[in-house]
Amino acid sequence: MILDYVGVKEIKGSLITLDNVDNASYEEMVDIRLANGTKRQGRIVKIEGKRIVIQVFEGTSSISLSNTKTRLTGHPMELSLAPEILGRVFNGAGNPVDGLGKVFSKKKMDINGVPINPVSRIYPKNYINTGISTIDVLATLIRGQKLPIFSCSGMKHNELAVQIAKQAKILGAEGDNFAIVFAAIGVKNDVAEFFRRKFDESGMLQRVVMFLNLSSDSVIERILTPRCALTAAEYLAFELGMHTLVIMTDITSYAEAVREFSSSKGEIPGRKGYPGYLYSDLASLYERAGMVEGRKGSVTQIPILTMPNDDITHPVPDLTGYITEGQIVLDRNLEKMGFYPPVSVLPSLSRLMKDGIGEGYTRKDHASLANQLFASYAKVMDARALASVIGEDDLSGTDKQYIKFGKLFEKKFVNQGFNENRSIEESLDLGWKLLSTLPKKELDRIDDATLKAHYIDDKNVLEKSELEKNKDDIWGNANILEDDMEDDMEDDINSVEEKDFKVD
Repeated sequence: MILDYVGVKEIKGSLITLDNVDNASYEEMVDIRLANGTKRQGRIVKIEGKRIVIQVFEGTSSISLSNTKTRLTGHPMELSLAPEILGRVFNGAGNPVDGLGKVFSKKKMDINGVPINPVSRIYPKNYINTGISTIDVLATLIRGQKLPIFSCSGMKHNELAVQIAKQAKILGAEGDNFAIVFAAIGVKNDVAEFFRRKFDESGMLQRVVMFLNLSSDSVIERILTPRCALTAAEYLAFELGMHTLVIMTDITSYAEAVREFSSSKGEIPGRKGYPGYLYSDLASLYERAGMVEGRKGSVTQIPILTMPNDDITHPVPDLTGYITEGQIVLDRNLEKMGFYPPVSVLPSLSRLMKDGIGEGYTRKDHASLANQLFASYAKVMDARALASVIGEDDLSGTDKQYIKFGKLFEKKFVNQGFNENRSIEESLDLGWKLLSTLPKKELDRIDDATLKAHYIDDKNVLEKSELEKNKDDIWGNANILEDDMEDDMEDDINSVEEKDFKVD
């Protein structure tokens, strides 16, 4: 039996309160009909006996206390899904905004997801290649992992998000069975347009599902955006068997929306005004990553969040670090020095990296190389700290070599162009070339057999490789120039022939 509840007890912000409601469920969707005949949607966010509090998506303006009719739908918010969602652009509530019409759904799924049975989880193995050396070599992204990026306000994390989405791939037979779900949360119009334009220009939009929530959109929609994105990812992964990478930026905007909504409900605030349940709320998003026994696909997450005041102990990055399996930290000082991407190597790590690299996955020497690069760069920091006290001229010969290595490491390995896509072999080989600038005796994290196989005795190997690269660039530019000249000459000849024909 369908019941319409007439009238509203209380209106407060985007919330309305109803009394004497039977059989209501938390997160249940409701249809609200105003006196003028217009319809709005809402969801139940609080239940106290027979009193319910409803969050209205379109706002509460023009809602009457006496003539409003509310009907419970009996189900939570659901997202319409079909294989055709690939290549589509939606708003934060899952409605198409690309002008291509509605999705003819083959299935609808609860945006809150279904908890994965821990017994059914498969331990994440194998890796996703991002084409970025600092990530692929030193903080490798593993399928089914949740690996956040900690950034700071004003840094180029949006560019990094686009680059990862453009370049991310799975090597081998499963390479074509790969999709990206990209969620932009609380972004400005120009940033949203930047995402759309870059994906369109790269020709990869057909393997991407985009969810764009603008800063001008409602707070309610901002809370729904990551849940809609993860629901789409779960459909692609566990229903269609695809390996799905979910990139969400910016989780801090989501957390601030949760704080604002919590305040409107009159809940007791916790640290920095965030609700006490922020940890479990974030976990309800992050824990939707993984692989399930009996299903071919996987869901991998890269949530990107900005640290207010560059504070890594802020509640959002702090709680995120507890839930996820590592982090990639961006450094403002590296960005000021002109390095892109400005990945701070030492605080960055991937806790699942050890089980998804090495022989059969990347390369046999990967683990040894990564350990040695970490150890050597740590000594660079020690040498720089000592140089700031006594001066670089008074350093020992070994410390001076580490100072030189550090400069080369940041310039050649960390620094990478926005359009530069390095294969895992190129990144590993570059790491060995850098380590070969140090004496063999300093490479104490590598066994003798691996050192013998990969250490390069030629100390000028980096300069030679740079010359070869410049040579290739020069020849490439020369070929392009030659082709342009040939095209111009052909156009001139055709123009002259046309004039001669007209004279005749």
